[in-house]
Amino acid sequence: MSNEIKLVFTGSAGAGKTSAIAAISEIPVINTDVRATDLTTLQHKSKTTVAMDYGELTLDDGQKLRLYGTPGQQRFDYMWRILIKGALGLIILVDNSGTDPIGDLARYLDNFRGFINETSAVIGVTRMDISAEPNLQCYYDYLGERSIQLPVFPVDARSRESIVMLIQALIAMLEYGN
Repeated sequence: MSNEIKLVFTGSAGAGKTSAIAAISEIPVINTDVRATDLTTLQHKSKTTVAMDYGELTLDDGQKLRLYGTPGQQRFDYMWRILIKGALGLIILVDNSGTDPIGDLARYLDNFRGFINETSAVIGVTRMDISAEPNLQCYYDYLGERSIQLPVFPVDARSRESIVMLIQALIAMLEYGN
């Protein structure tokens, strides 16, 4: 692996992408948050990302992680295609308290299908403390129906330990060929 690794966080608005990057970044997170104007986003938070989030983390071996967060709203999907270029892996965050978390996961799996097939991804399910359903088995069942084998972890996007675990799992998959 090179000395720099680009990882991309994606997922629905409010799933915790900005929080996850902020939890582990060594630098203040650079973001493009603006006041939310759509009802879906307003229900979760007052601001939303419209272009990207950016943070950095240096690993023990000196490798630098470049951390990018995509906007969550479908209308900004052109940024998804820009941000994924050159990335080595993808972290999908799903808000378990959303109206259709499995549908949200499906949207990101579909939009990033080619990238995931070429590299790899991990799935972090946030807000399981607010909504225990669907449970992790539901996510694994859904992935199985689609013949997709990706790890799924319950995470707190504000927790450094949770996000480091996701990154370690992703890097291990990349290094050892899924």
